[in-house]
Amino acid sequence: MKKLLTVLVIVLSLNLSAQNYIEHKIKEGETIESIAKKYLVTPFDIYALNPDAKTKFQANTVLIIPNSKIKNEPLNEETKELIGYKTHKVKRKETLYGLSKKYGVSEDEIKKANRFLYSENLKKGDKIRIPKFKTFVSKVSLKNTVKKYTVLPKEGKWRIAYKFGITVEELEALNPEMKPILQPGDELNVPNIEDKDEKPIDAAYDYYEVLPKEGFYRLKIKTGLTQEQLEALNPELKENGLKAGMVLKVPASTDTVSSLLDVETTKLESKINNFKVKKIALMLPYRLHRIDVDSVEEAKEEIKTNKLLSLVLDFHVGVKMALDSAKQLGISTNLKVFDTEYQPSTISQILADNDFSDYDAVIGPIQEKNFDRVANSLRGDRVPVIAALNKPKEVYANVFQSIPEDKLLQKAMIDFIKTDSLKSRVVVIADQSHRTVSEMLKKEFPSASQIYSQKDKKTGKDAHFIYPVQLENVFRPGKTIVFLETDNDAFASSAISLLNSKVTNTTEIILVTLDKNRAFDGKDVDNNNLSNLKFHYPSVRKDYDESMSNSFVKAYKEEFGVYPSKYAARGFDVTLDILLRLASEDNLYEASNEVFETKYIENKFRYTKSLYGGYINEAVYIVKYDNLRIVEANKI
Repeated sequence: MKKLLTVLVIVLSLNLSAQNYIEHKIKEGETIESIAKKYLVTPFDIYALNPDAKTKFQANTVLIIPNSKIKNEPLNEETKELIGYKTHKVKRKETLYGLSKKYGVSEDEIKKANRFLYSENLKKGDKIRIPKFKTFVSKVSLKNTVKKYTVLPKEGKWRIAYKFGITVEELEALNPEMKPILQPGDELNVPNIEDKDEKPIDAAYDYYEVLPKEGFYRLKIKTGLTQEQLEALNPELKENGLKAGMVLKVPASTDTVSSLLDVETTKLESKINNFKVKKIALMLPYRLHRIDVDSVEEAKEEIKTNKLLSLVLDFHVGVKMALDSAKQLGISTNLKVFDTEYQPSTISQILADNDFSDYDAVIGPIQEKNFDRVANSLRGDRVPVIAALNKPKEVYANVFQSIPEDKLLQKAMIDFIKTDSLKSRVVVIADQSHRTVSEMLKKEFPSASQIYSQKDKKTGKDAHFIYPVQLENVFRPGKTIVFLETDNDAFASSAISLLNSKVTNTTEIILVTLDKNRAFDGKDVDNNNLSNLKFHYPSVRKDYDESMSNSFVKAYKEEFGVYPSKYAARGFDVTLDILLRLASEDNLYEASNEVFETKYIENKFRYTKSLYGGYINEAVYIVKYDNLRIVEANKI
């Protein structure tokens, strides 16, 4: 309780009225923190009314201190002192419960005075001791500055923090054992403010946590809301200003995903200023215990046949080469490698045997459960955990998800098509299982024509084909953009062939999809047709250009005799990006607060803090088939 109170009075940021205040003259040795603790407010509250105190804090200066909203009236606290015992002979049908009520003591207090009652039942004729106490009542303070709050349905950390006027970080500080996802009925410590001071929660709104260095301009880009609109929804902004960590009310329809296109690429090499040695952990499932390292041939065979091991080793090589590249820029790294063995028990042992609190970042693990365990274990120390090859189930506040969400890929493709200056005609071809996607695209492009696959007349199931007649009179001279949405190989193949047959000297068809899945790589899909249709799709990565000079690709080919795989390139890109960010700021969080984009061999990164957790990469490529090569597309 003492620890919780200390956290509360020092860091709790409550919305206070500047009209009710008292004056305090600074004494020698006092600090803003000690004064804030004395009056149950925070340094932020004092600075809000005394902005000069940030630069001119000295003895005899008079500060204006706002009244605290935390209730802290003296409480009556009872203490009991044992003064003796009374002997009682047990009668028939008497029980411990009845005796406790008769003598005004608890059953446990009677048991403590008669130890045999812990293992035996009370019997008629037993002579037992009944403790006698003297009660003292005293007035105490600093006992009720927090209260218990029961979580309601649909309430998360952000809504509760908003309700009580604190940040999510402060709520977590008051509740060290709080679960990542709250459940109705969970009990939390919250500031003990008056019921009337609790902010009402409206289901029609979402709640957004302000990031460090995030001003109204950046919020306008991210939410689409002006300063005036935010202040209308959050009146305390006018009084106290915008502070990092505060929770704002925003419309539920607000899309906090910033525009995915036209973001300037930043070269972090020119921003290096932190030359401290970076401490990085790499957790991958090498499973070396399964390989006979004394047998070179067996080890080689394992690498050839074991796809997971091949992937892991390629990624590892990319990581090591990124460390070498960073070293040439003056960035030194202390890398420690852990073999997770793909086993939860091994992860538990690694976490138990090592102190990761001073690590700058942990890359991996790649298995969902193992990653979740590591991220959850290290979030108390705010150690960044990088999801380099997987999408985590839970994006905790310390998680950096390097693979963009599918919805971001879809949004990028739609935004890209909307930049078409000619406003070309749009057609949507979809199988029966993608009707919802087709309807979504119809809303985005109201004039679009919709074509669906045929159903089997007997079974009513999707037959996965369209009749050529369905495409008659659909394409006219000029450009037509065709969305093809399916995950069926046969349907993709037949539709692509039919579309290719419609291309003429005057009729241009651009094939696009929101989800480039295996259906487009089917054995019956002709890449010549895809090139002829200038096939466009959103992608996490792009192929590196072999014709361009690239030190990583050149060094890899010289070392191994082949071009690097996508996993080697990803290991290089993810690691170099982390190291450059760490070298440009004090930590990875500060290096990811501003919205900027970095680009490397095949991957690019633009981390944005998610509405309810950690950081997610929003950098997406639009690529296209161009003369049997896959290249980045700049315009439709």
